[in-house]
Amino acid sequence: MKRTFCDRVNRRDMLQVGAAGLLGMGVSTSQILQAQAAGRGSDVSLIIVFLQGGLSTIDTWDMKPAAPAEFRGEFDPIDSVVPGMQFCEHLPRVAGQADKFSLVRSFGHSNSGHGPADHYMLTGYLPRAGFNGGLKPNNQRPAHGAVISRSLGPRGSVPPYVCLPKMHNSAGSSYLGSSAAPFVVEADPNAPGFSVPDLAPPLSVPANRLDARRDLLSRVNRFAETAEVLANRNARTTATFQRQAFDLMTSPATKTAFEISQEPDALRDEYGRSSLGQSCLMARRLVAAGVRCVLIDHTNWDTHYNNFAVLKRDLLPHLDAAMSTLFRDLHDRGMLDSTMVVVTGEFGRTPRINKDAGRDHWGPSSAIAIGGGGVQGGVVVGASNERAEKPATRPYGPADLAATIYHGLGIDPKTEYRTPEGRPMPIVPGDGHVIEELF
Repeated sequence: MKRTFCDRVNRRDMLQVGAAGLLGMGVSTSQILQAQAAGRGSDVSLIIVFLQGGLSTIDTWDMKPAAPAEFRGEFDPIDSVVPGMQFCEHLPRVAGQADKFSLVRSFGHSNSGHGPADHYMLTGYLPRAGFNGGLKPNNQRPAHGAVISRSLGPRGSVPPYVCLPKMHNSAGSSYLGSSAAPFVVEADPNAPGFSVPDLAPPLSVPANRLDARRDLLSRVNRFAETAEVLANRNARTTATFQRQAFDLMTSPATKTAFEISQEPDALRDEYGRSSLGQSCLMARRLVAAGVRCVLIDHTNWDTHYNNFAVLKRDLLPHLDAAMSTLFRDLHDRGMLDSTMVVVTGEFGRTPRINKDAGRDHWGPSSAIAIGGGGVQGGVVVGASNERAEKPATRPYGPADLAATIYHGLGIDPKTEYRTPEGRPMPIVPGDGHVIEELF
C-alpha cells in the first residue's frame, strides 16, 4: 500500500523527484549557500592567483645574476619602484607596482610533485599516504577558500568562495562538507560571450517551468517537514538552501558581479585579453560584490622545455599585465587594504637549467608574492642562497602561508573544526606560524 502525504502525492514519487533535479542544475549550487548560517563577518577578502605547473621564481622575482650561467638563465634583472627590489626584465609593469606587495624569498617545501604540492600550497597540509592527485576534488584537508567560507560565511547573496575559470583539484572542502565548497565558474572570462552556466536555467527549462519547479520545491519541502524519515534538522536545512538557490540564480548582485562586459574596454585591455588577465579582473569584480575568496587557476607554468622562450613570449607578458593591473586597480579603488592577494605556483623550478633549455620541478626553494589586506608593500622577507637552491634565512612554507592568510582575514590560525566522526582538525598544522614581517 502506498503511503501518501496530505497533498495526495505519494512518498515514493516525492523521493523520486529528488533534490538534485528540482533546479535542473545539480545540488552544488544550492549547497554553497549553506554557509550563510555560519557567517561572523570580516572586512578582508582573498584572491589567490595560482600559477599551476610551477612559476620559475629564479627567472622572475628571485633572480641570481651573479650565479654561473647554467643557473642564472637568460634574463636580466631590472630595478623596481622599491630600492633594492629587482624583477625580471619581462615584468616591467609588475616592477612598477612593487610598492603595493611584498616578496617572501625564503620560501619552500619538501614536495616536488604537482598533485601533492598543489594540495600542500592550497591547504597548508602535505597530503598523507593514499593521496590521489588525479581526483577532483582530492582534498584530504580543506582548501583555504573552504576554511574561509566555513569560518566567515557569505556576504549577502553572492557565494563566499569562487573558483575560476575552473575547479582546481585541490580546491575542495574535505571534511567541512558541501556547504563550504566553492562555486565554480566553469567558463573562461576571456571567451567571447562569456556567461556562467549555473546562473541561468538550462536552455531546456523555460521560464514558466522554472516557476513551476519553484512551486514544486515548496511542496516537497512541506512533505519533508512531515515525513518521519526526512523530518530532521539536516533535511530541513538542505531544503532551505535549495530554496535559496533560486535566489542565487536570479540575484541581481550575483549576476552583476559576473558581467565582465560592463567593464570599460580600456581597463580590460590593461588587464590583458587573456584568460589570466580577465580572470584577475573578474576576481576584482567578485570581491567588490562581497565574495570572500577567489581562487584563479591558471596553467600551464610547467616549463620543462624552452623555459625562457615560453616565459618571454607567452606567460610573462600575461602575468605582467594581469598582476600589475590587479594591484593598481585595487589600490585606486580603495580596495587594497581590504583585499589580500597571493601570487604563487605549487613550487619553483630547478636552479640548474636542464638539457632542453628548461627547468624542472623544485619544491625546496621558491618565492611568493603577497600584498594587500594589511600586508606591507615593498618588503622582501628572507632570502634564498646564491643559486636559489634553498632558503638561506629562516625558511617559510605552506603551513606558514596558511596561518598568514587566516590571520589577515581575521580567522584564528589555531581554530579547529571537527570531522563528521567528531575528530578535531586544526586548520593550520602545528608548525605553521604567521609570517610576521609582512605585517
